[in-house]
Amino acid sequence: MTFGIPTPGKIIAVHLNYPSRAAQRGRTPAQPSYFFKPASSLAATGGTIERPAGTELLAFEGEIAIVIGAPARWVSPENGWSHIAAVTAANDFGVYDLRSADKGSNVRNKGGDGFTPIGPAAIPASVAGQDGWRVRTWVNGELVQEDTSDTLLFPFGRLVADLSQHLTLETGDVILTGTPAGSSVVVPGDVVEVEVDAPAAPGAPSTGRLVTTVTQGEHAFGDFGTKPAIDDDQRLEAWGSEAELLAAVADGRASAPDSAAAVREAAAPAALDPEVRELLSQAAVATISAALRKRGYHDVFIEGVFPNHAGDRIVGTAKTLRFIPFRPDLFKEHGGGFNAQKRAFDQVAPGEVLVVEARGERGTGTVGDVLALRAQVRGAAGIVTDGGVRDFDAVAEFEIPVFSQGPHPSVLGRRHVPWETDVTIACGGAAVQPGDVIVGDGDGVLVIPAAIAAEVAAEAAAQEREDAWVAEQVAAGASVDGLFPMNAEWRAKYEASRSAQPTTETDAR
Repeated sequence: MTFGIPTPGKIIAVHLNYPSRAAQRGRTPAQPSYFFKPASSLAATGGTIERPAGTELLAFEGEIAIVIGAPARWVSPENGWSHIAAVTAANDFGVYDLRSADKGSNVRNKGGDGFTPIGPAAIPASVAGQDGWRVRTWVNGELVQEDTSDTLLFPFGRLVADLSQHLTLETGDVILTGTPAGSSVVVPGDVVEVEVDAPAAPGAPSTGRLVTTVTQGEHAFGDFGTKPAIDDDQRLEAWGSEAELLAAVADGRASAPDSAAAVREAAAPAALDPEVRELLSQAAVATISAALRKRGYHDVFIEGVFPNHAGDRIVGTAKTLRFIPFRPDLFKEHGGGFNAQKRAFDQVAPGEVLVVEARGERGTGTVGDVLALRAQVRGAAGIVTDGGVRDFDAVAEFEIPVFSQGPHPSVLGRRHVPWETDVTIACGGAAVQPGDVIVGDGDGVLVIPAAIAAEVAAEAAAQEREDAWVAEQVAAGASVDGLFPMNAEWRAKYEASRSAQPTTETDAR
């Protein structure tokens, strides 16, 4: 290496280690898992990395790298940190186009020359504890990743201990400890920078920025090995979300996806008007239901779902997810990887309500704590499922409102296959289309067609004001006879009281 540490005999990388990345991937490992990278993949700061000819999904992963000082074999997690000599920055580049043939080994997609830049400086591990480190990544000067080692699923000492059960970690060996959320695709001309520092340590020591420029390779792959191949799942995993992918397509940085789902997202319905949202947030579901019935909408109630917090309300536009009944061959094909369920939770937009069609099957979970947290972090307005909720108590501790049929510990493979997103679904007996307006409170959840949301909101708000006035009269001793509903005499009194009140801004609208 260029900063005083010998070339490592082994470079070992951790698959998933940051909760933010686990939430993005939709799975949280119970134990760490690893892969090897060859020493020939090492590169210094200021260098270049070639995106191989015929590929398009070269992704960066900014990481904290730990360097072994004293050899480790059969050490405990408590002693693992003492075997680390230094901490530095690394970039675990990979080409998603070559993943399909690797079967988890990552030889082709992460082992290329220059695919492991490291440095530029190493910081002695003694300057901070194992929880005192931060990693940040910039692409073309924009900060895209930031996280700290105190959030790791598997702390550095545990990684050393676990690996030392299987092999001897020798002086100079390097462990890449995982990347946080924010990893995405880079294209020729992009500049990626990674920095690791110990911000709370005396002097806030830093590795400096590890700088790598992406270039375009010219050598085509031969017919004697696996050729690059991608599909929409690989595109979405590489870019991080459908929105990021579509933005890259619009900028000419990515090829268009094959499926219609991404095209639907590009033409997603407009966000709910803030004034309409405010009116609906103040109206009871029962009041809104009456306004819908007047317009002939009698089957827009999502039956059998209840909030996980007393007093919860949701208002937002629908993003939809559909499960189909379990079948082993279909689950094998559609249940793994960045499947429809993970995509839905990873791509739900601020103000949207994720509505899940589970066919009323409550005998398995359709959302758990990691996915619910991901939706909350994304700014979702709520989750509605006519199935069960896994990790129910943990989900109940989150702020995001979740309406469901109740708890169930089982996973999808028991009853469901995650099938598709952003399509018309049936949830609790109600048809739901992407962009429909979802409103929920203690009485349940209603679906409002987007085209009539404004007029329904206005009528419901007017009815709420009327009902409040009626309640005042009843509280003052008036009989409900002729007052509820109002006859002509009471109507005239109500209108007179309204005329005597100052016009509010909301009324003026």
